[in-house]
Amino acid sequence: MRASVVGAGSFGTAIALLLERAGVRTTLLCRTEEQAAELDERRENVRYLPGVPLPRDLKVRTLGAHDDQFDRADLVFLAVPSKGLAQAVVELERQGVSGRAGVVSLAKGLVPPDGTPPTVALEVAFGPERVACIGGPAHAKEMATEGAGLVCASHSERLAHRIADVFQRAGVVCEVSDDPVGVELAGCAKNAAAVAVGATEAQGFNAAGMAAADIMTEVAALAERRGGQGHTFLGRAGTGDLVATALAPKSRNRSAGELLAQGVPAAEIPERLEQAVEALETVPLLARAVERAGVKAPVTSALARLIAGELPLDDWVRLVRAAQPEPAHFGGRVRSWWRRLLARLRRRRNGQRKRNARGSGPGRVA
Repeated sequence: MRASVVGAGSFGTAIALLLERAGVRTTLLCRTEEQAAELDERRENVRYLPGVPLPRDLKVRTLGAHDDQFDRADLVFLAVPSKGLAQAVVELERQGVSGRAGVVSLAKGLVPPDGTPPTVALEVAFGPERVACIGGPAHAKEMATEGAGLVCASHSERLAHRIADVFQRAGVVCEVSDDPVGVELAGCAKNAAAVAVGATEAQGFNAAGMAAADIMTEVAALAERRGGQGHTFLGRAGTGDLVATALAPKSRNRSAGELLAQGVPAAEIPERLEQAVEALETVPLLARAVERAGVKAPVTSALARLIAGELPLDDWVRLVRAAQPEPAHFGGRVRSWWRRLLARLRRRRNGQRKRNARGSGPGRVA
């Protein structure tokens, strides 16, 4: 099997390492010739994944340097920010990806300008049977050295299992899901929640927990409107990924929230952290998406305003502390379920009484 990984950041590099470990002949495609030359010479991604040597057989090339880079690939992994996904698709189409190749998104963001989940955009270009995504708690360095809890989601059962089998051969747990939109939106939600935690933690752990929970709940409602499954947010792609991101000492998203709380403008944060912070661009797209879907999302919308510099930190914290989720609708499905259960128990009891009555009738031997 052959694979190409487009994007040599921390996550793309770690994925390439795992693929090689699984016995897949892998090419890591860099954005610039300078980056490719450095990685090939040092056999280490010093900037994004220091301390982790690159396998000897891993090929490192420049994206676009040759027109046959994808001809023989069985799997193509896109480790590019979601804002660059459209450009990556153009390059894939220009070079001509093999018709048998699966195309896998590693992004945890939304495609501008409409906030489209990456797999939805990829399915337009390649068809749903050839598209998948990866989610779950997967801090890059730990994934390369210790393992991770990946989730591979696709509308194609065959493709999802094919990808999961590759990661399992590399010694990494990989769950299979049929909910790509849910997995992608869960990843977006956890990034947004991690920013919210970073922005709020100094003001109180309770407030930080409230902000994270509300954002996850609001985006889960959006996922259900788009055909996703709410329970995806309870698994590794949602809460599992959130905990890993919130606890990671050098989490980009939590660090971005902390810098926002210090008054650093969002536009300056990627330079401060020396890495892209996808959530800073995803949260405004999420806010617009939930509004268009008719989902009430006051905390997600407020976080977008905080990132834009339109909402002071104190007002953000007050809003989070005062946000009151909608109350439960007592009755409805739960009450109907309870009534059905009681009716079933009554029928069973009445049936038992009738059987008992027949058993003790005339001519019966006690």
